[in-house]
Amino acid sequence: MFRIAPLALCLGLFSLPAVAQSTQGIENLEATLLPGWQTDAGNQMAGLRLALAPGWKTYWRSPGEAGIPPLFNWSGSQNVKSVRIHWPSPSVFLANGMQSIGYHDAVVLPLEVTPIDRSKPMFLRTQVELGVCSDICVPAELDLSADLVAPGVSDPAIAAALAARPVSAREAGLALIRCAVDPIADGLRITATMDIPRVGATETVVFETGQADIWVSPASATRSGNQLVSVTELVAPTGAPFALDRSMVRLTVIGDDHSVDVRGCPGS
Repeated sequence: MFRIAPLALCLGLFSLPAVAQSTQGIENLEATLLPGWQTDAGNQMAGLRLALAPGWKTYWRSPGEAGIPPLFNWSGSQNVKSVRIHWPSPSVFLANGMQSIGYHDAVVLPLEVTPIDRSKPMFLRTQVELGVCSDICVPAELDLSADLVAPGVSDPAIAAALAARPVSAREAGLALIRCAVDPIADGLRITATMDIPRVGATETVVFETGQADIWVSPASATRSGNQLVSVTELVAPTGAPFALDRSMVRLTVIGDDHSVDVRGCPGS
C-alpha cells in the first residue's frame, strides 16, 4: 500500500496575458496552464498540463482504490461561469494487489471555460489538490492563473488531448446495455451486460454513480465474444441498500486500443 508523505508541494503562478505559464520545476511535478483558443461556441478551450518525473503518476477523476481524487477550485477566476474538464483516456495501474487509474509521464487536461459575459476577457485561476505517486504518494497543491484573451491560438497539445478522450458508446459500436441492480447487505450490486466490440487485449470497466459519498468497488470484467459483463458493488454511508438514479451511472471501458464512455445504466 502507498504511504502518504507528510509533505505538500505548493506551486504558484502569476498571470501573464495570452501566454502559457509554468511552475518552477521540482523533482516530480511541473504544472502549466495553457491559455488555448476561443471555440466556435464562444468558450475558451484552455488546458492544464502536468509533467511528471520518470516513474511518477497522477490520477484520473475516478482514481481507483489506491488513488487520490483530484480536487479543483475555480473560485478565484473572473468572468468565468463554468469550467468543464475533458478527461483523456487514462491508464490502469496495479500495485500490491490494488488498482488505481490515472496518467504517467505527462498529461494535458483540456479545460472548456464558459464566460459570464462573452464580450469581456476571462481570468482563470485554479487551485488544485492532487496526488503524485511513485513508491510513495505525495500530496501536491497547485495555484495557477492565466488571462484568457480571445481569439487565442490553437494549441496542438490541447487538441491531441481532446482527440485522446474516450469515444462515445455509439462511436464504439455499443449495441445494447442492460443493468441488473440487486440489494446486498450494505448497498447494491450492479451487473452490466454490454454488447460491444473489444477495446483491447485487456479491458477494465469503471463505474461512477454521480454521488460522491458512494463507495464503488473495483469492477470485474469478463468477455464472451461481443458480450462484456462487468460487476461492481456500491456501498452508501448508511451501510444499507439505497435508491440509485440509473441515468447518472457512468461506465468507462478502458482498453489498450481506446476507451469508451457509456452514459446511463438501464434495466432489462
